Formats: sequence, structure tokens, C-alpha cells
Amino acid sequence: MKKDKRSAILKATLELVAEHGFHGAPAAMIAGRAEVGVGTIYRYFENKDVLIVELMHEIERNMTEKLLEHGYSREKPVRERFRDACGTILRHFMENPMEVRFFEQFNNSPYGMSIRRDAIFGEWSTDGATAMIKDLFDDGVAEGTVKDLPLPVLHALAFGPLMDVARDSHLGLVQLDTGLMGCIIDACWDAVKSGG
Repeated sequence: MKKDKRSAILKATLELVAEHGFHGAPAAMIAGRAEVGVGTIYRYFENKDVLIVELMHEIERNMTEKLLEHGYSREKPVRERFRDACGTILRHFMENPMEVRFFEQFNNSPYGMSIRRDAIFGEWSTDGATAMIKDLFDDGVAEGTVKDLPLPVLHALAFGPLMDVARDSHLGLVQLDTGLMGCIIDACWDAVKSGG
């Protein structure tokens, strides 16, 4: 039962932050949506900041599982790993519009700034999707297939467009099919590949 309440709190937080932003999702509203008492939130999470960051960790864990389920492997060539990662991430965002809205807010908030800074300097995640992507770019730069640019720049060039395209698809501005998704992933690769 504990896991169910914790999961309900995380789900409610995701939905409310996506709908109303961080400040528009107070603990009482989260508790109401999760159908738990406000005090229950604080049994699982020290405070709302910890809850928000834990939700981000949960999303990353889910993304890591999906990457591995879809065949992502460090043994593959960098270009193939890039395509696997982008395809998985884009499909995930297409299937999870609330996460796109959460990510947009998170990445532009003090929470996101702190997490990204920690990830860049190796202080946030030593495994999982964040580390997998860092390894991908490190390997690509080392072998000369990826431009030698700062990690945040590579990440923005490669994955920023995927989130924007997923958001625009959810808004009905673009219709994504397999062919267009492949073209988008190729364009992201062109942005980061060396010699181009």
C-alpha cells in the first residue's frame, strides 16, 4: 500500500505541475488529487522541493528502462546509440504529454538549473539515462564523430528539438509519423555530428 500512495502522490504532482506550474500545485491540492492526507505527502517526501526532484528522478528511471527495453547498448556504434536514444525519447514524449509539460517547466526552473549543473559536473546521476547520454557524447567526441562542444550545448542541439516537436504535436501543430520522426532524428544528428 505504501508504494501505491507514493506513486499516487508522484502522479498527482506530475499532473498538477503540468496543468498549473510549480506554484499552482500546493501540497493540499496534490494531496487532494492523490486522495491522501497532506501529512501523508510528508511521510514520503521531506518537503515539496524533495517531491519535485524525486519526480524528476522517477521520470529518468522510467526513461532509462525504456532505453534499455528498446535495445540501447553502449556496445553499439555512437550513431546507432544516438538514433536509439532519440527515437525512444521522442516516442516517450509523444506517449506522455504531461511529462513534456513538466520537463519544460522543470528545465526552466531553479530545480532544473541545479540538476543540470549537477549532471554536467557528474554530481547528480552516475547511472541511468543522464549518464547514458553523457557517455554517448563523450564516446562520440573521443572518436571524432561528435562535435567537441560543451555537454549542455550537445544536449540542447540533440534533445531540445525532440521536446519541442513532441509539444507541437500535442498542440496539433505537426502530425508525426515514423518517416517524419526519422527525419527529425537525422536533423538532430546533423546538428551534433562532427564534420557537418
